[in-house]
Amino acid sequence: MKAPVSLDLPTLRFYAQSAQVYCASGPGGVSRNLHSFLQMLKPGACILELGCGGGRDAEAMIAAGFKVDPTDGTPEIARKAEERLRQPVRVMRFDELDAVETYDAVWANASLLHVPRRSLPQVLTRVSRALKPGGLHFASYKGGDIEGRDNLGRYFNFLSREELIAIYHRSAPWEIESIIEYIGGGYEGKHGPWVAITARKPV
Repeated sequence: MKAPVSLDLPTLRFYAQSAQVYCASGPGGVSRNLHSFLQMLKPGACILELGCGGGRDAEAMIAAGFKVDPTDGTPEIARKAEERLRQPVRVMRFDELDAVETYDAVWANASLLHVPRRSLPQVLTRVSRALKPGGLHFASYKGGDIEGRDNLGRYFNFLSREELIAIYHRSAPWEIESIIEYIGGGYEGKHGPWVAITARKPV
């Protein structure tokens, strides 16, 4: 059966085979943009996390009093996150998101960067549909101009600031709150450009 175009099978295989090492890696702190994002939400807001990885950010959100629905597209990763969070973690690919006006926020740190460019608008339409009116969405992407793979074989859409804005505007009537460009690292040990977007679903 042909795989949906909103996922990349070699990338999924990498995470399935590397789940234990991947979830144990990285700095002990949460994602750099998480604190400022949570400050924009009401106390106790309901947050969907797309691509929760080992559960680091979800753990921090739960500790801060938010209701969190952590999800990941790789069963092996989801099981590791469940061990950390001690709560269910749903196995869900981005193209399987079918919620309608359910969440106050959608957090997607370093996850939607694996969606093929041609499919990203459709995935972002699903994200918008899942948000309540006025809901907030965050995502971070590796910057660049040409989509491709890293030295571990993982696919990245490598978006420039201009391309990112254009894709969001094609997907839904987002109100863009901010776009931040910075130099950051990754699991593969290299540093390079990143671009992070915070957008709101209109009321």
